[in-house]
Amino acid sequence: MHSQSVALYLLIVACEVAFWLILLLSLVVRYLLRREKASRWLLWSLPAVDALLFTAATLDLKSGTPATTAHGLAAAYVGFTLAFGSLAVRWADAHFAHRFAAGAVPAKAPSTGWKAVRYEFELWLRCIVAWVIALVLLTGLIAFIGDDAITRPLRAWYAIGAGSTALWFVFGPVWSLVFFRREAR
Repeated sequence: MHSQSVALYLLIVACEVAFWLILLLSLVVRYLLRREKASRWLLWSLPAVDALLFTAATLDLKSGTPATTAHGLAAAYVGFTLAFGSLAVRWADAHFAHRFAAGAVPAKAPSTGWKAVRYEFELWLRCIVAWVIALVLLTGLIAFIGDDAITRPLRAWYAIGAGSTALWFVFGPVWSLVFFRREAR
């Protein structure tokens, strides 16, 4: 494994940690310090973490480093944080508000009935959006680098995207339909 790949993996982990730390800080600022505007600014800075990661991956490839799994994972990370980030923010906000600001008890994800099936379909659609974003980023990255010898390994991510979307469909919406549990009356 190249040392640059290790650095990129570490940056991916650092970006994930930064996401949660910025989110936590924004909730502290909002609920404990009562600075709504500052909290919103912190939340709006979350995409900058994604931009930093993707820029680092791009610059690494542009310097001539052959593509590795880390470069594809960086694009997938950006796609998934953009598609699922708002859910994570809403989840954390509801739990933080309940714990520290006398907010309502957060609603749990539905686990029975047609509401559960619909919820699983909604998550699967977010998965599709995440992969569309990731694959558009990868396609743009491949075109920008313009050297097939460097970027050839990134093409495997198209199959990874299709495969994981299919698996999510089977173990999400289809699973909830096959093992359908009626709501209690």
